[in-house]
Amino acid sequence: MEEEAKKLIEWMDDSKSVVFFGGAGVSTESGIPDFRSKDGLYNQHDVRFDKYQPEYLLSHSCLVYEPKVYYEFHRQKMDTRGIEPNNAHKYLAALEETGKLKGIVTQNIDGLHQKAGSKVVYEIHGSALRNYCMSCGKEYPDDYIFESNEPIPKCSCGGTIRPDITLYEEGLPEDQVSGAIDAISQADMLIIGGTSLTVYPAASFINYFRGRYLVIINESDIPVKRAENTLIIKEKIGKVFTKVAKLQGITL
Repeated sequence: MEEEAKKLIEWMDDSKSVVFFGGAGVSTESGIPDFRSKDGLYNQHDVRFDKYQPEYLLSHSCLVYEPKVYYEFHRQKMDTRGIEPNNAHKYLAALEETGKLKGIVTQNIDGLHQKAGSKVVYEIHGSALRNYCMSCGKEYPDDYIFESNEPIPKCSCGGTIRPDITLYEEGLPEDQVSGAIDAISQADMLIIGGTSLTVYPAASFINYFRGRYLVIINESDIPVKRAENTLIIKEKIGKVFTKVAKLQGITL
């Protein structure tokens, strides 16, 4: 991995604008299960949820038609308040401080990039750390749903309080999408890490990349059209960024 890390640094040095596009694999090293690996969320058979497909439990339909099921699932599986950023998050935050990294496009809803110190983060699937009333729009603290004793948390207006995450059957947040696409389209270098690129439309965003260098860091193969200069590193992203940081003299 030493030579691959050196090549990544060489390309980074030759780039003025780097953008990172990441998914669940970025957070797995912090202890958050991803969705599709053998140990991931989609394969953890909880007796309470066994009769449901995970996609349904994360859908608008479940929220509307079986809200008690939805909120129980959300409280059990989406509470990441006690989780800390790993070296992947920390390295990206440090890279942003140098001015080289222009933005992070994340499919994750855990807020760990911001917790690590990153400022420019496009959360295209929203965040479990924001809550609002579906009726009046009133905002509630990040822990409100997790701490609420109500099976279905209600606003003072009588409306239902929901997390600000993009569920299946819902459209992505337009401001986050436009920001992400602009960042990717203007980047000299795109680093894709910790994602299987199977969730659409998010995965299609990388098609806007027209830059010079494409770096893919993932333990398994992913379906992506390779650029002229493409570097593929089949390794845990935290391990790769730890190595890169060491070579660059960056303390995480």
